Amino acid sequence: MPTVETDVLVIGTGPAGSAAALALATYGVRTTVITKYGRLADTPRAHITNQRTMEALRDLGVEEEVMAEATPQHLMGNLVYCTSIAGEELGRLHSWGTRPDRLADYSAASPSRMCDMPQDLMEPVLLHNAQSRGAHVRFDTEYLSLEQDDDGVTVHVRDRLRGDEYDIRARYVVGADGGRSLVAEHVGLPLRGQMGVAGSINIVFEADLSHLVADRPSVLYWVLQPGADVGGIGAGLVRMVRPWHKWLIVWGYDIDGSAPDLSEEYALGIVHRLIGDDSVPVTITSSSAWTVNHLAAERYSAGRVFCAGDAVHRHPPSNGLGSNTSIQDAYNLAWKLALVVRGQAGPGLLESYSAERAPVGRQVVDRANQSIADTARIFDALGLTNTADPELMVAHMAARKEATPEAEKQRAALREAIAFKDYEFNCHGVEMDQRYESTAVVPDGTPPEEPVRDPELYSHPTSRPGAKLPHAWVTADRRRQVSTLDLGGHGRFTVFTGIGGEAWVRAAQEVGERLGVEVAAVVIGPGREYDDLYGDWARVRGTDDGGALLVRPDNYVAYRSAGAVADAATALEDALRTVLDRAL
Repeated sequence: MPTVETDVLVIGTGPAGSAAALALATYGVRTTVITKYGRLADTPRAHITNQRTMEALRDLGVEEEVMAEATPQHLMGNLVYCTSIAGEELGRLHSWGTRPDRLADYSAASPSRMCDMPQDLMEPVLLHNAQSRGAHVRFDTEYLSLEQDDDGVTVHVRDRLRGDEYDIRARYVVGADGGRSLVAEHVGLPLRGQMGVAGSINIVFEADLSHLVADRPSVLYWVLQPGADVGGIGAGLVRMVRPWHKWLIVWGYDIDGSAPDLSEEYALGIVHRLIGDDSVPVTITSSSAWTVNHLAAERYSAGRVFCAGDAVHRHPPSNGLGSNTSIQDAYNLAWKLALVVRGQAGPGLLESYSAERAPVGRQVVDRANQSIADTARIFDALGLTNTADPELMVAHMAARKEATPEAEKQRAALREAIAFKDYEFNCHGVEMDQRYESTAVVPDGTPPEEPVRDPELYSHPTSRPGAKLPHAWVTADRRRQVSTLDLGGHGRFTVFTGIGGEAWVRAAQEVGERLGVEVAAVVIGPGREYDDLYGDWARVRGTDDGGALLVRPDNYVAYRSAGAVADAATALEDALRTVLDRAL
């Protein structure tokens, strides 16, 4: 076959690959996507979709479509610890920002709401919209190898239906080929950590459990049953996939032993055991094995090849950060590729991808694995870790019901241990407050803000360069509410200023025309197109009325001027040239 040519080749159609294809196609980049599979994800896998991801999808025009398919936030929030779904409860935790005080934090932080969107529903939304916007997708096309030169990358692939091999020539490649990434291996990305820390089995099944969970709707039910084959404690996770009839169980197996039993008989036994009622009709849909990993890449690119998603950060599903981080990788990279492909930015802009996303990947990998370790507090409080005798474990769990000083201490320890899981299930700061330091950010000399609350649990919006543009509702047409995030983004740079900042508005047009880059201008104040009637924007903008923020296409602050300057055009042009890797 003749060589296929494209500007960007995306390898993989998981959350990172499909999101990259969507963003690139939205920005008008000639994009080809390949996957060795004949279809998109056929199991739910990733599901928690946090606010930052929803903001990215909002900017890419698919938020409403995702929300129409997803389980909404108010049905996600009763994390249950129990002996079985039908059995005794040990405790609950308000999760995913649903406790009233936390819901206020989440509502104030973003125009978007988090939701539960299974991967087998998310991928079609992302990829089909990418196709409708011009991306070309080749299924049953297996990546084999690549060679780079000064002008591009030649990728050798195999058509798995015909059996023949051919080349795809691309200016840049995005390797989003998952946790066993050949692309990352072939370009020699340095990976640090450990694969195969533990083993798990996913069992997807159909069963109507509405009579057992309607009073405590949640996406996660943790079942503790002493005497399990693995680890003795028996911690199984029953996850809602679709309310309240489709479910996924996560159950451990000994990674150092024989291959896990994936038979329907074994799966059915586990399902009935965790439900706690054998009379409930159950249909097993699938069973699959996977490993818990603790591994992250030190850098995400080599030459013209960039990796994203599980190819560069591999960790357990704790905190629900996997697909979120993957989609956000793609969102960070796509606008940079678009500007370089169009000749509007120098190749140095692409170096900021690793600088910005690799620290996020390391944080996410560490946080997810730490959340697994933190579960030991619950086991300790229940007296499950100081014995291997299942009967004694059951007795220790029952002891918490007694009217003794020891039992009262145990009850307090259990409450504290469950509350500590906020760091897994209400980790708002980790989700929202990713800060960047790179050549695509112009420091303003101010020190990082000191958080007033726990920086992992709580989001702290700021307009300091390298932070995400703070969300605030402003008013348009005297009545319509618009988020500041909706005024930025859309594949272009945006200058935000206020009354007295007219020089920044003129500078945005002049500098944009001179550099050949779209720079929009937004003025917020009374009598202007947008007004800050609540005063929320004034509290978070970090500038005077005559100051300005330069916001990147991914709604991150690239430059901040606290007040008016003598020459706004020169200041803005210097900042843009720095971000774009354009000579001064």
